[in-house]
Amino acid sequence: MIPSPLRPYAGKRDSAEFSARTVGEALGHLTTEFGELRKHLFTEDGKLRSFVNVYVNDEDIRYLAKENTPTKDGDTISIIPSIAGGIPSIATTIPSVASAMRTKFCHSERSEESALCFVSDNGIGS
Repeated sequence: MIPSPLRPYAGKRDSAEFSARTVGEALGHLTTEFGELRKHLFTEDGKLRSFVNVYVNDEDIRYLAKENTPTKDGDTISIIPSIAGGIPSIATTIPSVASAMRTKFCHSERSEESALCFVSDNGIGS
């Protein structure tokens, strides 16, 4: 599964299917097919970027075998980039929007994260 922010680098696709024995192998196939995606997922020395979270069937690979996590037919690998920043940094840049987001669109205990996700999904903020 390819998240919205990375789709422009993956031919605008929301997913891709590969045969792979491990998560690392699957990510290798993905970045071979979509070369522009590589720099968004991996550092220059080939390590998965710290802000990129990868899940196999809803299990975070950081708590499994990381990129060596085995895969089998039917597994779903999801790439979830972390979102940096928060309401305080947005509030200093665009206070009226941040205030509106905080009151209108936040509906959980994690209101700052919810607002940031809304703002980020619409291309505002970092």
